[in-house]
Amino acid sequence: MASEYLNSAKKQFEYYKSVGEKTFDQLDEADLFWQYNEASNSIAVIVNHLWGNMLSRWTDFLISDGEKVWRERDLEFENVIRSKAELLEKWNYGWACLFKALNSINEDNFNTKVYIRNQEHTITDAINRQLAHYAYHIGQIVYIGRMIKNENWQSLTIPKGQSKTFNKQKFSKGKHGGHFSDDLK
Repeated sequence: MASEYLNSAKKQFEYYKSVGEKTFDQLDEADLFWQYNEASNSIAVIVNHLWGNMLSRWTDFLISDGEKVWRERDLEFENVIRSKAELLEKWNYGWACLFKALNSINEDNFNTKVYIRNQEHTITDAINRQLAHYAYHIGQIVYIGRMIKNENWQSLTIPKGQSKTFNKQKFSKGKHGGHFSDDLK
């Protein structure tokens, strides 16, 4: 059961990572720094926050609190990323930290209690917490990308007005295995 859950969680994290990357691919470098207004975050700021959160939560995942003393959360919401290359470097570094931690979990340590801000979590709860958090922010990244690209946006899931066509294609294949996120690719 633990390995099934971990494989499912990894697939979900991989899916959301790919959604973010497909958004980046559609945008010009300047678009990554666009803000709707001064109170809103740019994609670069969101990526910086995800990076900081990932490093804090997943470094020494099984042995130290997920809110590291060295984390500077408030600085994650500042305009510190200066280029697309830097954005992608932080993005990939954060995800690598996450996947390294997930790969360290096995049947022997799956029942370890972990802490986030001194609050005890099961591994399942800690993973679910972060999965929801990252999906939330990646949704923001996609929404900003859609606003910027407007009519030039290439849908990342089922294009608007194409649900019937999509479903007809899916149901014509008969029942099959897979993961629900596969349906949205």
